[in-house]
Amino acid sequence: MLKGNAIIGQSGGPTSVINSSLAGVIEAASLSTNIREIYGMHYGIEGFMKEVMYDLGKQSPSVIKGLRSTPSSALGSSRHKVKDEDLPAILSVLKKYNIRYFFLIGGNDTMDTINRVEAYCRDQNYELRGIGIPKTVDNDLFGTDHTPGYASAARTNILNVMQAGILARDMQRVDKFLIYQTIGRDAGWLAAATALARREEDEAPHLIYTPEFVFDREKFLADVEKSVKNYGWVSVVCGEGLKYADGTPVSASETKDKFDNIEFGAMGGTSVGINLHRMISDTFGYRGEFQITESLIMSDFVRASQTDLEEAYLCGVEAVKLVNRGETGFMVSIDRMSDDPYMIRFGKAPLKEVAIAAKPMPEDYFNEERNNLSEDFLEYVRPLVGDLPEFTRLEKKMVKIK
Repeated sequence: MLKGNAIIGQSGGPTSVINSSLAGVIEAASLSTNIREIYGMHYGIEGFMKEVMYDLGKQSPSVIKGLRSTPSSALGSSRHKVKDEDLPAILSVLKKYNIRYFFLIGGNDTMDTINRVEAYCRDQNYELRGIGIPKTVDNDLFGTDHTPGYASAARTNILNVMQAGILARDMQRVDKFLIYQTIGRDAGWLAAATALARREEDEAPHLIYTPEFVFDREKFLADVEKSVKNYGWVSVVCGEGLKYADGTPVSASETKDKFDNIEFGAMGGTSVGINLHRMISDTFGYRGEFQITESLIMSDFVRASQTDLEEAYLCGVEAVKLVNRGETGFMVSIDRMSDDPYMIRFGKAPLKEVAIAAKPMPEDYFNEERNNLSEDFLEYVRPLVGDLPEFTRLEKKMVKIK
């Protein structure tokens, strides 16, 4: 068996459970007879190239245990896009520290990094086993039923919309509408999850719009008008990546990140939520609110899903199992066996496929109007987010003069 040291890194945005995956890798690696030392990249692949690393094997058991209940990215993260000219430097550090086991926790771009590093090492006759551990709140990774991080961010969104909806319902004589914007560049999994907040027909959210479908301004305004007529107010949830038919972002943003992706947040004073707010206000003259949570939902441990925490940890453990079996070039995947009772098993997906493909939501997860979700989606997401609180409301028993 291949003997050597292991390196672990975290990339991209944080989540409520990414440190649980880190703990899973560390604990499983410490029991492996093939892995000698366990290192951690400080600030991802950028820190690694500068040889800035944690000695994870010297951390106390209480610290490793504590990672399972700590949000954000304990190692520090990076959004550096690996270039061809970076690969020789990466290989040099791997050789210097005799690193033979390479683990990264992250999304599509992270899986691309592992795939390229692993392939380059193979071409240079340096034996390395590279395994990816899935992480993204967007839930758009190909090859897995869902990703660790999604369920907790979804749960936070649901609770936000549920509680903000109660406030908006009771304040509808002041504010007729509420816009809630959530992250999700190309896929609407997070926005869609908020459908679970709605227990009764008149409760929030009334309308949900995701990047899977072209945004139609006139259809949107007609949906708003219908909801206000039916309920006296309207709650709208939107994914940040909404686009018009010609591909123009509804946010009107032109700012791009290092990966050439459009920044859909409140950059330069614009966002989807703000623009939808303006459309309603300008058309109907209503007063309303908009709420943009951005990264707040990504590290909300207080409302994290217990299922999410446990699965994130086990994904880390599974990654070590794969390398111990001699596997390389894969991402750990979660395969769902059933919804009720909820059952999963762990598998593997080729990195070369995960790195180039995103997973949009299936069409049958939406209603015919494309402004809300189907029961099929609700069955998918319910077991991930866990039990939700039950709120009460006054009965319509009004005073009558006798």
